[in-house]
Amino acid sequence: MGVGQLPRAAAVPLVVAAAATAARLPFVGRPLSSDEGGFLLVAGQWSPGRSLYGNYWVDRPPLLIAFFGLADRLGGAVALRLLGAALAAAAVLLAARVGRLVADRVGAGDPHPAVVVAALTSGVFLASPLVGSFEVDGELVAVPLVLLGLVLLLEGDRAALGRRLPVRRLLLLVAAGVVGAAAALVKQNELDVLLAAGPLLVLARGPAGHRAGVRRVVADLAGVAIGAVALTALVVLAADVRGTEPGALWDAVVTFRLQAGEVIRASASAATGERFRRVLVAGITSGAVLLPVVMVFGARRWRRGPAAPVLWTALVVVGWEVFTVAAGGSYWLHYLVALVPGLVLCGSLAAASPGRLRIAAGAALGYAALVATVALAVLLVHPVGQSKDGGVDTWLVAHARPGDTAVVAYGHPDILESTGMSSPYPGLWSLPVRVRDPRLTDLATVLAGSDRPTWVVTMRGPGTTSLGGWGIDPARAQSQLDAHYRSVAEVDGHLVYLERGIPLATSAARAPA
Repeated sequence: MGVGQLPRAAAVPLVVAAAATAARLPFVGRPLSSDEGGFLLVAGQWSPGRSLYGNYWVDRPPLLIAFFGLADRLGGAVALRLLGAALAAAAVLLAARVGRLVADRVGAGDPHPAVVVAALTSGVFLASPLVGSFEVDGELVAVPLVLLGLVLLLEGDRAALGRRLPVRRLLLLVAAGVVGAAAALVKQNELDVLLAAGPLLVLARGPAGHRAGVRRVVADLAGVAIGAVALTALVVLAADVRGTEPGALWDAVVTFRLQAGEVIRASASAATGERFRRVLVAGITSGAVLLPVVMVFGARRWRRGPAAPVLWTALVVVGWEVFTVAAGGSYWLHYLVALVPGLVLCGSLAAASPGRLRIAAGAALGYAALVATVALAVLLVHPVGQSKDGGVDTWLVAHARPGDTAVVAYGHPDILESTGMSSPYPGLWSLPVRVRDPRLTDLATVLAGSDRPTWVVTMRGPGTTSLGGWGIDPARAQSQLDAHYRSVAEVDGHLVYLERGIPLATSAARAPA
């Protein structure tokens, strides 16, 4: 059956999914970001070791590391990019289904506008460089899971209820709990589905009377909770088998985040505030704020009747997503990808309403699409950061010997992944170092030990030529660096140190072909 023979409500999401995939293909070969390279490095060696995930520590849940493990087994960077494209396509198709279910829930006569707007919303923002959507990070991996969870909740909400136990409804809600927990086990703040279950199911009580309604709500929420708890227990058990202990995992994904917030508030440099302004400007410029504004203006129309559960669900989801972006602390552009499910709900609800709200939603989405297209065209013509020729990783590959190890201070594990070297120090990212080892006691022990790295790479910043940085007391580690290493090069804003006693020429001569 050709596209022209497909129902238009099915054809449009397929076209948008294909476009969202095609938009990512020119960037398949670009260098890995810090997170992408670091997660691949961690996932590739995850087995019982001396730290949380093998020999490394990262404040992310196990399913994200498992996803990057899949990419590593499939070939690494290129496989990761292709998996990211597949995730974007899946998100578009799931968003279209959300639009259809929202239209049915509010009683829209024609579901097509909601389907189209939902699909386009997902496709536009997952192909927009302004929101960091081309980086395969926890947000992108979680978005299809969140959208699938919303589909299951909406399907479960409309499942027929009889006098006996509504088995189909229960199974759908248990599945929603499973998928909702999966999203949170990819990135711990992705609680959208579990939070959405409350307003959607509580406000959707049937006309069977208050007591029956309460029993139904309790049963519904219990189904979601059972699914979430079951998957969480299974994942924690599987992680434990691979050497990631439950207590240490809780410390990483929950306790650490609270500690990190305090460290950022107390010690963060001016760069953190600059990144916050960048995220704020990107959120406004990209048009991400427009669909929620349209929804707020339409709230009076939807606050009663069949649309009320969807309205409150959308408000809860969008509110939570905005909160997580604002509370993220480090403020990277890819935080904005987490807004996509909430934007899909907002767009679906507005498009399901005839008249000015539908027109306003279309105009907001048209603006976002135009901006995304221009940004994508600029990135294609001027591919910023698309090449690392002459970078410090290239230099290290040219001078390293087989079996060499390195410590990169701090926050660029992609350098290690690119060079193929491992690190005897478990802290690969800067924030965990600042929270867990602010006096660099552990790093000093590593630099003084028999298993010390061959190379140490530091960033050269304003007034910084060694291991210093905000929130860090480098004295102990600096003394060990000075005692056991010598500076041999400055490359691409990095200072490179080599262990004393190893001639640089010998290292270069023994470099692998």
